[in-house]
Order: sequence, then C-alpha cells, then structure tokens
Amino acid sequence: MKIAFTKMQGLGNDFVVIDGVRQHVKLDAASIRKMADRHFGIGCDQVLLVEPPDSAEADFRYRIFNADGSEVEQCGNGARCFVRFVHDQGLTDKREIRVQTAGGLIVPRLEDDGLVTVNMGIPCFEPEAIPFLAERRAPTYWLDVGETRIEISALSMGNPHAVQVVPDVEQAPVAQLGPLIEHHARFPRRVNAGFMQIVDRQHIRLRVHERGVGETLACGSGACAAVVAGISRGLLDHRVCVAMQGGALRIEWNGETEPVLMTGPAVVVFTGEIEL
Repeated sequence: MKIAFTKMQGLGNDFVVIDGVRQHVKLDAASIRKMADRHFGIGCDQVLLVEPPDSAEADFRYRIFNADGSEVEQCGNGARCFVRFVHDQGLTDKREIRVQTAGGLIVPRLEDDGLVTVNMGIPCFEPEAIPFLAERRAPTYWLDVGETRIEISALSMGNPHAVQVVPDVEQAPVAQLGPLIEHHARFPRRVNAGFMQIVDRQHIRLRVHERGVGETLACGSGACAAVVAGISRGLLDHRVCVAMQGGALRIEWNGETEPVLMTGPAVVVFTGEIEL
C-alpha cells in the first residue's frame, strides 16, 4: 500500500500528516512505528490522520498516533499543522474549522499573518476526568517519583498533564523523572510531564516529556497546561509567552470556565509517498 504524506513541524515538534479523506488509509501500530522511525522511515513525533467527521457539528475528524503506535486524544502543535494542511490541500477554504478529536471538539483558525490560533477547549481539573487517582480535587498534589517527592498540578487539556515548577528548566531532570512520571501508577492512562520555569508573570520556559514519545522540542497542549497551572496558582497573568527548545507560543486563558487559546506557527517540511 502506497500512501501520500506531508511532513510538517510546529516549533520542531514534527508530524507525518496523511489525507484520509481522498485516499483509503488503514493504519496499524506497526505501520505507524515504521513511518515514525527516523532511520528506517520518515521520522516524526506523531502521525496525524485527517478523516471525514462522524458528527454534523465538525468539518473534519483528527486522529493522533504517537511514535510508539499508541493513539492519543490531543496534540496542540499537531492541531496547528492540521489546519495548515487542510488549507494547503484544498480540503476546505474556511479560515476557522471545527475539528473532532478523541479529546473533544477543537476550533483552529488560520490568521492573516500565517500563524494559527487554536481554541483548545476548557481545561479540566477533576481527578477522575484527567484521569488521576486522588481523593478530591486540589490546587496541587504531592507525587512520589522514585526517591523524589515533587509538587505537581494535574489537569487535562483533552489529554492528561502533570506540571511542576522548577528553578532552572535547563537543569531539570527531564530524562530521569519524565518517564517515571509518565508511567506513575496514579495516572492510569499515563501522563505528559511538564517542567516549567517562571521567568516573570508573562513569560515561562518549558520542557515536556510527552507520553509515548519522550521529550520533544515543543508541546502545544503542554504549553497550555503549564500556563493554566501557573494562572490557577496565581503565578502568571492571563496572556503568557511560552519559550520551548523549538520556539515560542502565545497562550491566553481568562479563567476556569473559559477556553484556552494557543497561537503559533505551522510549517510544511516536504511531501512524498511511502510504501507500507
């Protein structure tokens, strides 16, 4: 089976994007791992599949697969690449589209300056919905990770996140603690682990160990989760620039009943075909 694809990136978080509207595509975990392999395949953090919606309220369905073949609910950087892809491919001429994901409906918008703004929905703090094992909702939680005890904010941006504040993000033990947090028993579906350094009330630096991937150059939903966690704790203002290794995103959030808005770039790297 030969499949046409587009390689894209958002701040270095890279994707293989596949049109499942105009071509028949059947993916399994093995084919996803092959495409994601940086030596024997195309190479990416995630594979994104564009499909027709199965709901009248959406324009498209958007499926996200990690490099290990697992399917996940949400990906912020991928959502920006998604809207750029459907425009470039002529699948829609709408500047704002409604996209069905496993984590809920999102509404990305192509801006006049070429950047993409994504309405990422309303964050969820209820432990059972994240899911996170806790007796009750709390502003922060203590988590025993190996021999280390850390304080985290736990929330969902359509996918689960554990965010901790660190004094220096460059020195943060992401490689050591990230996998342990991801697979912690209190997160039944695993979790994305964010390490946030607060520069001032409008700027943070962030590194994220992504569930099923490892550390990436940027994480859109992780940036949203970090800013929401910081605002909820009274540490940040409502509009924050998030600097990651791959570049910066602008995140806006006006409070608990409001959606999170994420703005940043989406870039085509190359197009091609792969035999699966």
